[in-house]
Amino acid sequence: MKKIFFTLFILIGMIGLSIDAQAQPEKSVSVRIGSEKAAGRANIKIKFIEMIEDSRCPRDVQCIQAGNARVRVRVTRNGRAETLILNSNMQPESAVFAGYEFKLTALTPEPGSNIRINRNGYVATISVTKAQISRYLKS
Repeated sequence: MKKIFFTLFILIGMIGLSIDAQAQPEKSVSVRIGSEKAAGRANIKIKFIEMIEDSRCPRDVQCIQAGNARVRVRVTRNGRAETLILNSNMQPESAVFAGYEFKLTALTPEPGSNIRINRNGYVATISVTKAQISRYLKS
């Protein structure tokens, strides 16, 4: 009888671990510069602190390079906070904090050759995904 319970206990534990190891669904948060938003139920808050660089190719121009957008965000989870720098087309494109991966997936408005963008008008869309540890252990 003890062997059956022990085997059942091990089996349930293994099933629980395999479910937990699967990638969690991605969440996207759009946050205006200077503002903060919550990202899902994981008690994560993202504040878009600064637009560091916007050298993206204007949408109405044909460029040799796509350019890059670089933003500084402050991520908070359960009382811990860290400042992350995310890029659209350069490294690092993502960063990991508190077991989650953060990636800049969009930045609006898009530059145009005849558009002057107000520095306070930027909105960054950041995806939040449960980090896969094995991906970051590789050297």
